[in-house]
Amino acid sequence: MAIVTRFAPSPTGYLHLGGARTALFNYVFAKSQGGKYLLRIEDTDKARSTSDAIHAIHEGLSWLGLEGDAPAVMQSEQEARHREVAATLLENGHAYRCYLSDAQLDTLRQKAKEDGVALRSPWRDPAYHDTSGEQNDDFVIRLRMPDEGDLSISDLVQGKVTVTATQLDDMVLCRSDGSPTYMLAVVVDDHDMGITHIIRGDDHLNNAFRQMVIYQAMGWDIPDFAHIPLIHGQDGAKLSKRHGAVGIESYREDGYLPEAMINYLMRLGWSHGDEELFTMAQAIDWFDIAKVGKAPSRFDVDKLRSVNHHHLREASPDTLAALILDKADAPVSEDATSRLLTLMPLLTERAMTLVELCQGQDYLIYDGTPAMTEDAAALLTDEAKGILAEFADSLPDALDTLDQLKEHLNAFLEARGLKMKHIGLPLRAALTGTKQSPSITDIIVALGVKEVKRRIESICK
Repeated sequence: MAIVTRFAPSPTGYLHLGGARTALFNYVFAKSQGGKYLLRIEDTDKARSTSDAIHAIHEGLSWLGLEGDAPAVMQSEQEARHREVAATLLENGHAYRCYLSDAQLDTLRQKAKEDGVALRSPWRDPAYHDTSGEQNDDFVIRLRMPDEGDLSISDLVQGKVTVTATQLDDMVLCRSDGSPTYMLAVVVDDHDMGITHIIRGDDHLNNAFRQMVIYQAMGWDIPDFAHIPLIHGQDGAKLSKRHGAVGIESYREDGYLPEAMINYLMRLGWSHGDEELFTMAQAIDWFDIAKVGKAPSRFDVDKLRSVNHHHLREASPDTLAALILDKADAPVSEDATSRLLTLMPLLTERAMTLVELCQGQDYLIYDGTPAMTEDAAALLTDEAKGILAEFADSLPDALDTLDQLKEHLNAFLEARGLKMKHIGLPLRAALTGTKQSPSITDIIVALGVKEVKRRIESICK
């Protein structure tokens, strides 16, 4: 059997962490089985669905590399098909027209709550139709739930879960205006799309029992279910904005790499031994849905930053240099790429995110005297400038290696009876405009002798 999974978000807001992880698990499971991963936009809630949200979902999935293997299905465009199935369920007796008024429904719902039973409309009894005298055009279509017995699901994550059929209310399939509800639409779409495995949050577990009744009533194969635990904050509470539960696009803007987000999200609820850091390809190769835990996982932004730091160091230096230069707000030096590539191992060692990597690199991407911080400028005393001027004069036309530079610098200091503290910080200030930067010798090699002399001479005028 060919495996087919799907991610089916509702476009009522941004793509959040939980949704992204659900998409990821569906994608990785399908790919690990040589199957297909599809996307469906569940936009039947016309009042809340927005084009901006749909765009944000596609953008977020595209950034993570989780767009479907075929064009996305828009659920609202399948409405005629949903109505058709509702009509079939009416014809075969698995659904019925319910004419309860709002007031009657409220009374019935309150009584059911008091009695601790599921809501069952009197209109489910065919005999009631002949005696009520209340039929009109204002009705909903309800699914007729079983009158007795149990319903069981062998969930791939939760194990076998059973409910008593009488605990389930006769849910609405079509509203009084004829529009299908989510509970009907999702089943019809999953069947028509050939979905074999439904991987989603465990907040949908109760829905699965109701939805399987529709499958049975239509004589359709029931997909395998896998209900994964939700993501909580560090305090154990349901993830919210105060825990960092913002849209995926916010993490992109904050400088996280998609590879890091994939790595981190995979570890929220799934593990492969003690492996903490891995690629998408490795996740696909290792994935076993049986290893998805039943307990909620906890989101930890510090752990995410650590994972991102790893992937930043593993990223292509050329790619990172291009990203830094892309954020420049003025024409850059012809030597900027070379300088960045020379120092990239040191830059990525210090940065946790792309935003941090891009900060403070002006001295590498622009020629000439760098913008000076106040504390750096304070280091450039007349005495310090004198030493810097002598150092600039002493430099040969070229120093090709770090060892050559260190040898020259040591000879310069020894000849004048100086120590590194007499030149280190002022030299860093003159070349970078700050007190904080990678090793000053590495900076000199990256900038080149000509640029180093030019900056010192400008400072010492």
